[in-house]
Amino acid sequence: MQSPVYDAIVVGSGISGGWAAKELTEKGLHVLLLERGRNVEHIKDYVNATKAPWEYLHRGGRTKAMEKEYQVLKRDYPLNEKNLSFWVKDSESPYTEVKRFDWYRGYQVGGRSLMWGRQSYRWSDFDFNANVKDGIAIDWPIRYAELAPWYDHVERHAGIAGSRDGLPQLPDGQFQPAMPLNCAEEMIAGRLAKAYGGKRHIIPGRTANATKALEGRNACQYRNACWLGCPYGAYFSTQSSTLPAAAKTGRLTLKPWSIVTEVIYDRDHKRASGVRVLDALTEQTTDYSAKVVFLCASTLNTAWLLMRSATDVWPEGLGSSSGELGHNLMDHHFRCGADGVIEGMDDKYYYGRRPTGFYIPRYRNLFGDKRDYLRGFGYQGSAGRDGWSRAVKELGVGAAFKDDMATPGGWTVGATAFGEMLPNHANRASLDTVKKDKWGLPVLKIDCATGENERRMRKDMTADMAEMLEQTGVKQVKTYDNEYFPGMGIHEMGTARMGRDPKTSVVNSHNQVWDAPNVFVTDGACMASAACQNPSLTYMALTARAADFAVNELNRRNL
Repeated sequence: MQSPVYDAIVVGSGISGGWAAKELTEKGLHVLLLERGRNVEHIKDYVNATKAPWEYLHRGGRTKAMEKEYQVLKRDYPLNEKNLSFWVKDSESPYTEVKRFDWYRGYQVGGRSLMWGRQSYRWSDFDFNANVKDGIAIDWPIRYAELAPWYDHVERHAGIAGSRDGLPQLPDGQFQPAMPLNCAEEMIAGRLAKAYGGKRHIIPGRTANATKALEGRNACQYRNACWLGCPYGAYFSTQSSTLPAAAKTGRLTLKPWSIVTEVIYDRDHKRASGVRVLDALTEQTTDYSAKVVFLCASTLNTAWLLMRSATDVWPEGLGSSSGELGHNLMDHHFRCGADGVIEGMDDKYYYGRRPTGFYIPRYRNLFGDKRDYLRGFGYQGSAGRDGWSRAVKELGVGAAFKDDMATPGGWTVGATAFGEMLPNHANRASLDTVKKDKWGLPVLKIDCATGENERRMRKDMTADMAEMLEQTGVKQVKTYDNEYFPGMGIHEMGTARMGRDPKTSVVNSHNQVWDAPNVFVTDGACMASAACQNPSLTYMALTARAADFAVNELNRRNL
């Protein structure tokens, strides 16, 4: 079945797809936004956003029945009954793990923008220059100066709370007022700066939670329930921010339950002519036509879609002429750090349930520091007072016990490191020609592992945090390494990397697929390296930049 022709088609409605839809519609294009999962309407469909713990059948926990259907999700914290509907059923959408890879997905309008951690950090030229400096993989075809105005653009609309710290490795942005450090964190921050001569810093976590009202959005209420959907619209999501902006233009068509199975390639014109869509409910197939296609289905799904497209021209798929499609899969390795006890502050408390913590920006392999590994890491952490849950191990009884549990416990502080994972051609995703999903479509086969560089880095990631806590007077310091497998960071990147040469990359400096210049890849698939900062803000900036370029090229009749 053939459908109307659109100016642009956007595949995927998460962080990148929402931005593509907003930017393209606001620049005058009629856009079809395709989402493989259900619709989630802002506010109305945040069904658990204001529930109290006792209103859940299982008090917010998990059941054996959940674990049966969510075989991957059960490996970590995401599996719980509070926001279960936002996560993919592994039983319906399986994949093959050559090596363990924890793939946590959200198939609905808004994608994982409804559940993301909202930490929003710019990259710097320490990151964009890293590959060429270290002789790893390929050079990024852009530098910070080219992306800086687009960081400005997306930060103003998204609403990023943060402090201006003047750090070259972590550029300042267009911030709303930061969510300040609490009194214990301020004390530790001051001691840290003094102990390390101002070379290490604790700053407020830069977070996509508005601290001042924006159009259609209220300021954060300090509930720290973002992952249930925010009825106040305070945190950035597709639903609260980019989708309303796109809809306001009158040029957006949103179609949920639309699984894009192929980019339709016109070999005579060497362009994409549209996409093929399988209706997830009726299983009918429809072809949609457009002048431009933006692939924002998330890193691995975008790779899957490219591999299934134009196979009559390139057996390995659209964008595979370089031999790099599906390769160089990355994540951030984490789950290690240290924590301890702060003494002498039991007369102090903090305000509300702040939905962020503190951040310690990267300092390793910078400014003359040289380690036995490449790149570096940052820390995300917080200080707070123990709550009533400490009663579980106290095993007390009586009125005095109840009174004690109704008051705050002692102060603790800790942080987890997030380290950069190097691009590696051997880390890849490919099509599994045997296993199928619920709709009879082939699934991905993922073969990815960390290497020696990451193993060496983890030693510092753990030991440095313990040292910093001890240097700042924290007691009873304990380190931990809770074992990490790729995917657990939910920061998957790579598989269709950006580059300067069609022989070594899948997309060019404007995110165009070399083999089809009217196809743009602007989600995590395009990343040529991972840095150690959370990547979503960079996806936003790259998407806005690519959309501006695409419209200008359309107007020049170059696409």
